[in-house]
This record gives sequence, structure tokens and C-alpha cells, in this order.
Amino acid sequence: MTGQFESAQASPELLWGWLAARSVARGLPLPVPAHGGMRVDTGRPDEASRHVFAGPDPRIGELAAAIRTPRHFIKMCGPGERLLSLAPAGWELQPRAYLMTQDVFRQPPLALDPAYRLALARQGGAIAVSIHADDGRIAASGYAAEHGGAFVFDRIAVDPGHRRRGLGRALMAALGAEQRSPQATRVLVASDDGRALYSTLGWSVRCAYSTIVIPG
Repeated sequence: MTGQFESAQASPELLWGWLAARSVARGLPLPVPAHGGMRVDTGRPDEASRHVFAGPDPRIGELAAAIRTPRHFIKMCGPGERLLSLAPAGWELQPRAYLMTQDVFRQPPLALDPAYRLALARQGGAIAVSIHADDGRIAASGYAAEHGGAFVFDRIAVDPGHRRRGLGRALMAALGAEQRSPQATRVLVASDDGRALYSTLGWSVRCAYSTIVIPG
């Protein structure tokens, strides 16, 4: 990852829009201000809450010192080593990720291999797209939601046995076609592997997105 990504941060407005739309896509409570950042009470077996910050903030250290148990994640736009340095001993850095945006609003739909069938459904404020193979199994799936000035792509997945067949591109195009506001910023968070794919689709890295948690 280049120094450009290391030093970059996201604006609080962009981060709130992404986090709020992500909550809509997952049926979670909207984020609330907390400790100088934002908190989402996810309430899942593997994640009780997540605290998200637009950049390094001394209050991250205060928050981390007050948390004594696993399943509470602290996330920050910026390098992971910097985030970890703000927390007391006992916290562990998770694999790095990237906050990415795309300027495209409308793009032509992509043709899908005749061996696959695409289905779209709305679940509350979330848009769900799945691509089924000819045996009926799901070969690719993903979600999107528009809220707070952001159009978020979430949980994009292609089954390993169906990769390199254009399913990821078709999935993203189908989700993107559901965007209603041209002013909404397209946002997603990608892993290292995802960053490489999304870069070929016109997405740009805005900043590193780092996570720490107490293991257990």
C-alpha cells in the first residue's frame, strides 16, 4: 500500500453516509455519535458493536481502555499501525482493508452468461442481487443500499467455483442500476483481493480502513 493511502483520511460526512447506508443494507441500527466517532450496536454473536473514526483521535485510546471484552471493534480511516498505537496492550490488529469510491452513476447493464440467472429483491431498504447457476445454486450475491448521501455496495461474494466468468461485474452493475440519486457517493470497503478487482471497475481508494479488537 502506498504512502498516499497511509496518510489519507475520509471526511466524517462520507464515513457517516457509508456507515448509515451499510446499516440499512444489513438491517442494523443507524450509527450514533460516540467518543468523537460513531458507534453501531450490531448485536451479533461475533460482533457486539463497532466504533468508527474518520482518523486518529486521542479519544480512541480512552475508548479502548474502557473496553475489556472481545466482540467490540474499533475501526479507523488510516494506517493500522497508527490505530494500534493508540490502544493499550491486549488489542490485536485485523487484516487491512480500504475505503473505496466510484464516480460512475449510470452504466450499461452487462450481459450474463446464459448458464446463469440473475434475481433482484428488496428487503426493507436493502437491495439484494443473487446470480444462480443452472443447477439452482447461488454463484454470486451482494447487497446495496442508498441512505445519507451514500450508495453502498455490501457483502459482494462470488463462489470460487464460478469466478473469472464476469459474475462479479454483472452483480455490481445490477446493484448499481438501482441507485436513484446521482448525487449519492458510491462507497464500499474492500479487502486486499477485493481492491484489485474493484480497481478494474473504476473504483478508487480513498484511504486505508483499519480495525483492532481484543481477541477471544
